[in-house]
Amino acid sequence: MTTEVQEPSHPALAAYLAQRPRARVVREEGRARPAGEHIRPPGGDHTRRPAGDHTRPTRPARHNLRVAPDRLRTAILGGAGAVALLWGVQARPSARLDSFFAAGAHLTGLLAGYGVLVMLFLMARVPAVEHGVGADRLARWHARGGRYVLGLVGAHAVLALCGYAVHTRTDLVTAAGGLLAYPALAAATAGTALFVAVGVTSARAARRRLRHETWRALHLLSHLAAALGFVHQLAGPDLTGSVLALWAWSMAHATVAVVLVWYRIVVPVRQALRHALRVTEVRDEGPGVVSVIVKGTGLDLLCAEPGQFFRWRFLTRRLWRTALPFSLSAPVRDDTLRITVKALGDHTRRIRRLRPGTRVLATGPFGALTAHRRTRRKVLLLAGGVGITPLRTLFETLPGGPGDVTLLYRASDADGLVLREELERIAHARQAALHYLLGPSDASFDPLAPQALRDLLPDVAAHDVYLCGPPAMARAATDSLVRAGVPARRIHSEDFSHE
Repeated sequence: MTTEVQEPSHPALAAYLAQRPRARVVREEGRARPAGEHIRPPGGDHTRRPAGDHTRPTRPARHNLRVAPDRLRTAILGGAGAVALLWGVQARPSARLDSFFAAGAHLTGLLAGYGVLVMLFLMARVPAVEHGVGADRLARWHARGGRYVLGLVGAHAVLALCGYAVHTRTDLVTAAGGLLAYPALAAATAGTALFVAVGVTSARAARRRLRHETWRALHLLSHLAAALGFVHQLAGPDLTGSVLALWAWSMAHATVAVVLVWYRIVVPVRQALRHALRVTEVRDEGPGVVSVIVKGTGLDLLCAEPGQFFRWRFLTRRLWRTALPFSLSAPVRDDTLRITVKALGDHTRRIRRLRPGTRVLATGPFGALTAHRRTRRKVLLLAGGVGITPLRTLFETLPGGPGDVTLLYRASDADGLVLREELERIAHARQAALHYLLGPSDASFDPLAPQALRDLLPDVAAHDVYLCGPPAMARAATDSLVRAGVPARRIHSEDFSHE
């Protein structure tokens, strides 16, 4: 049997390509390989795999505990309900205006404190949560929840100030001066200022103007702000009036603090000491694209699954301060990891100048773009640009027979196809379909339009879809897939733009 590596034969696309010769149609007939022949993609020995061995992943996954998104969402909302119940038990209803302001201040303050704990937990990088929910979804929840927390903090401050002014029968300025005389309230004010600073610098317009390292350093101030807020909460009447409430609140903060220290500091340091990662080779893969080969010891203990990513920190003078997420572009074999990186900024441009022997800190694995999301026999992998990296590993390792796995690779031209030779070797070996969708993004015909997808895959609605590419392309592809009949729940993707 042969495997095709081709472009779709849609009439409108063919007409468009005839007018725009730069967007070439690529069609190559594959050849059958003898059973047992070894496939040796250019990635090196660690990408070797016997032909025909496509019935199971490279190794069984050991991360069996995964927290489903719905369960995490329910737990978060349940915790908010418990906080509101705590407030209701402690509340002392009264018709006085200052009592009304005080009750509102206490409720918004408790919810803000709980919200801060949730925000910190979401970014604690707990494996069961990361693998079940997905790092991109956690980042979106964190960003959205941060806005709610800032709103609650602001409402708490305004209500408390108004209540104190009414109670003391003074103006707001005088009341503010009186409140700041209390040490716990001064700590709360400092914490609020830090939260506002973090929120402002995290706004999309401001973040585009900041270096990633600067934004990351400012974002770490939220931990100090949370500590200052906790000092303020311990002095509040909602906790001091009940030993049980004080104990529960303190235990919640202590638990989140331990989780943060463990997964953000202890685990990365332990991994660095155990695996001793070093760069062994930096290989050019195309214009502005390099693969970094990293070797260590005992990497099977990482239990990295195809489709997952690590946060990489290269210990050089210019790179050690930043850890960025890059997906594995080949399965883990022979204690070797590989990432493939496109130069898009200062950090990624410096990666191509790494030297063999450079020490590496890699935290992970993270991500939920793995085989466990699969619900259908047929799978469509849809990649854009360097987004091919996690899908390349899935293309090689997802179980399935001939015709079960299809890879669509969108690029502006043939030069933008990353790891092309490897993809074609894998397609030949497992008799899978590989289609290159070439053409500029401003084309009059969209190769990812719903009708084009149905022409290429008439049963596209029966597929699970794994999607990875630039954010704009991913959004447009998701919309087209839904319009083509693919349920949104079967479109699996991860977006690192919130990192």
